[in-house]
Amino acid sequence: MRGKKQIAAVVLAVIFAVTAGMPHSTVYAEPDSTGNAQAADAAADDTQKEEKKEEDMTPEELEKKAEEDAYKMEIQSNSWKNWPQGPGTYGEAAIVMDAGTGSILYAKNIDGHEYPASITKVLTSLIALKYGSLSDQVTFSNDCISFMQPGDSSAGLKEGNVISLEQALYATLLASANEAAYAVAENVGKNAGHDYNWFIQQMNEECKSLGGENSNFVNANGLHDDNHYTCARDMALIGREIWRYPEFLKICQEQSYTIPASDTTEEHVFPQHHKMLIKENKNYYQYAVAGKTGYTSNALSTLITMADNGNMKLVCVVLRTHGANIYPDTKNLFEYVFNNFQKIPVADEKKPTEVKEFITASDESENAGSAQTGGNEYQPLEDGYVILPKDVSYKDVDYEITDVDEKTGEGTIQYTYDGHPVGSATAKFTGEYLQKISTGKERVDNKKENVDNSGTTKNSGGKLSAKSIWTNFVQKAKAAWAFGQKKYAGKSASEQYMIAGGCVALVILIVSLIVVLIRRRR
Repeated sequence: MRGKKQIAAVVLAVIFAVTAGMPHSTVYAEPDSTGNAQAADAAADDTQKEEKKEEDMTPEELEKKAEEDAYKMEIQSNSWKNWPQGPGTYGEAAIVMDAGTGSILYAKNIDGHEYPASITKVLTSLIALKYGSLSDQVTFSNDCISFMQPGDSSAGLKEGNVISLEQALYATLLASANEAAYAVAENVGKNAGHDYNWFIQQMNEECKSLGGENSNFVNANGLHDDNHYTCARDMALIGREIWRYPEFLKICQEQSYTIPASDTTEEHVFPQHHKMLIKENKNYYQYAVAGKTGYTSNALSTLITMADNGNMKLVCVVLRTHGANIYPDTKNLFEYVFNNFQKIPVADEKKPTEVKEFITASDESENAGSAQTGGNEYQPLEDGYVILPKDVSYKDVDYEITDVDEKTGEGTIQYTYDGHPVGSATAKFTGEYLQKISTGKERVDNKKENVDNSGTTKNSGGKLSAKSIWTNFVQKAKAAWAFGQKKYAGKSASEQYMIAGGCVALVILIVSLIVVLIRRRR
């Protein structure tokens, strides 16, 4: 008797839902077709006027408009919870990343594909420092020179010249010499038992290993190729990694460098090009410690800059910048972070119960030799802190423990605020916690025996549990909803309303039947 009452209730619910879903023409009247046509014509006229207006613009006016459009682009980090409002930029992509933890503090189109131009040479230098020794010989072959076109950035090096890898890196980073970048790639590749193409492959693999997912490099110097692109996030990750090599900072900070004359090479002198590193320049920035400029007509101005104010180490990348705004934009972004964020050492705060002690970067330095460095000095970056907006408290931060090595008892703690990574720390964990995760793994292995081929948990009788029934229903409902959206796109308002009412009725019917089945099982 009870089952009949339940089924009757289900039928009544379906009738009510379908009736409620019926459209009422007085409320949902179709718009006047004449009005639609007039509105469409007006919109078309406005569009044509706008197009004509742009066609009539001078090159200077078009560039001004492009600057304004870039400045108006959305800054994603400005919509983050309790995040200080960052400045606009005249570039189409920009990022500020904390070097120690990789935390992103400013984000504007950071994953959009852009051409890097000569800031590619930062990655070239990273691979050279990773696989080559500074004293290695670099010989300039015909291939290193033959691709050069009039106007390409060059230090004047010629076929047959022989210099050291260190000298070639100075020419690559300070003079932005395209022939030097090619020679670095070709010679490091050959010395590793491979060739130039192998070096390019290492550039792409290195970028991916650092977490880069939106880049493809096809040459070592950044000369334009439609298939040679990157994004602000990937370049910041590359900048963060090369900060570990003191030699890179040393090269970038030189105001001028001379390759002395030799039996194979004439003397070459070239100055610093990054204006934020030139003390006499109006764009000089006291906290800038390294960086690289870039420009092609396709990429427009690009810039990567590292800054250290004694408290925070930051990497800033700006891509496709319009006008003469590359340096002011970069400075504004650095000042935004330095003035609006705080660095909080986690060791000074309440320690998570799982942690026995934190391990500092200096404690880890003895393991730095395990990294591939080509024999060049390699230093770990500082961690053990979080970077937060000044109005946000440490107690609002969440944490997750990852990469635990049960043999050493060490692992990483990743800190987040409202879902955004804000820091990390290396820690040694308590014996109690290590025992807990070891026991947890054993339990997971045992549970696998009670799972069917689809991954669904079974009860002791081999039947699906009530929770599994509900999970399967939700999955199928989502699939049905996606199908309905695709199938009935473009229907009129009244038709969509009727369909929605029918769908609601169907959902009520299915849910009610599931409830009846579950209760009968009990």
